[in-house]
Amino acid sequence: MPKIDLVTPNDVFSEKADAVVIGAGIAGLSTALELIERGLQVVILEKGEVACEQSSRNWGWCRQMGRDPREVPLIQVALAKWRSMNKRVGAETGFRQCGIVYFADTDAAMAKHERWQKTVATPHKLTTRLLTSRDAANMAPGCLRAWIGGVHTVDDGRAEPFMAVPAMARAVQNWGSKIFTNCAARGVEMEAGRVTAVVTEKGTIKTDTVVLAGGYWSRRFLGNLDLTLPQIGAVNSVLRTGVRETGINHTFSGHKYAVRKRLDGGFTITHNHYSVADLTPAHFRHFGAFGPLRRLEGASVKIRMGRRFVQESLLKTRWKLDQVSPFEKVRVLDPKPVTSILDEAVAELQKDFPAYQNLPVAERWAGMIDAMPDAVPVIDKVEPLPGLFLITGFSGHGFGLGPGAGQLMAEIITGGKTCVDPQPFKLSRFYDGSRPMPSTGL
Repeated sequence: MPKIDLVTPNDVFSEKADAVVIGAGIAGLSTALELIERGLQVVILEKGEVACEQSSRNWGWCRQMGRDPREVPLIQVALAKWRSMNKRVGAETGFRQCGIVYFADTDAAMAKHERWQKTVATPHKLTTRLLTSRDAANMAPGCLRAWIGGVHTVDDGRAEPFMAVPAMARAVQNWGSKIFTNCAARGVEMEAGRVTAVVTEKGTIKTDTVVLAGGYWSRRFLGNLDLTLPQIGAVNSVLRTGVRETGINHTFSGHKYAVRKRLDGGFTITHNHYSVADLTPAHFRHFGAFGPLRRLEGASVKIRMGRRFVQESLLKTRWKLDQVSPFEKVRVLDPKPVTSILDEAVAELQKDFPAYQNLPVAERWAGMIDAMPDAVPVIDKVEPLPGLFLITGFSGHGFGLGPGAGQLMAEIITGGKTCVDPQPFKLSRFYDGSRPMPSTGL
């Protein structure tokens, strides 16, 4: 697993709070920051360590480009917050407005970029521009591949996941709220038809507002409450390299690789096509909901059967609140990176860009993406259980969207005017017959 800037938890357990957030990843902490700024006393519960799962394992991209049109207004809100995040939390998050480029080496790839530019970027007044072959060559100095063109968004950015999320956590603490790590939430208590408390392995916290920001674990938590969430996991593999000056400072994706320059001068590299779906019982349970996604993704998701099926089968799907929960059995979900996928990405990058040749690999890791059938998150109240709110299912987009998603969640909780239309993020879309699907224009 990647090295994380560990956050020291609070030591005096809280017996009550205005709101309890389950999950100390970027979604949970962004929500907590917003609620604290609105005057609420918040407690954050984390079964492992702050940002120990996907929130520290992602690519670190903060992008508008290539978004599903339903997410574009939310990422615009998020990027405005990212640009002032260092000042807001009083620490370095690594955010830099560097611009992002998608290079195209086939007519089909270029046509997809042109379609997205016309149908998404232009209506939303994004700064995205199409690149000619000459433009692309100028933005890829030293590249041996002849690009047909590409697309560039100058005000997209990047940040350092392993720094940013812990910095947010410390801001939560500095603002007077508490974080308890290695403290799993087992469930909620209800009275008169609404939430009144969260039961944890260390005690009960009285509250009338609970935010579930559990990432991949959200489905299992809700299942114990007799609620179905059509969510599955996909493993994405990432590596970081040693330091080198290559003359390219913007983040870019092309052919079979995606590259982000890091704050330390090294690079975060991953394959821009492949993730791995390790089959679990949930994949079969939600096959109907995910059928359209599987057809759309095609070869981009490699499906395999392995030990994860057995591992997840052994975890409880139901438990009582005085029993050890699955979240105490697995403190940190640490999937192994798929070496062959990373090796292909690096080999193709070095073939195209000699400046990256012989660049030492410092570390490899993988994270579990919490995927929804339409690849769009849920940010909503849970209607059957008043007082419970859900922010999950970012499908690999959560780091960039996090600050905006946290604002929307806080606005839904407090009943204020929302920064964007919340309708695309409703939980009910999976049960009202609309059968939401991913955008085909991305």
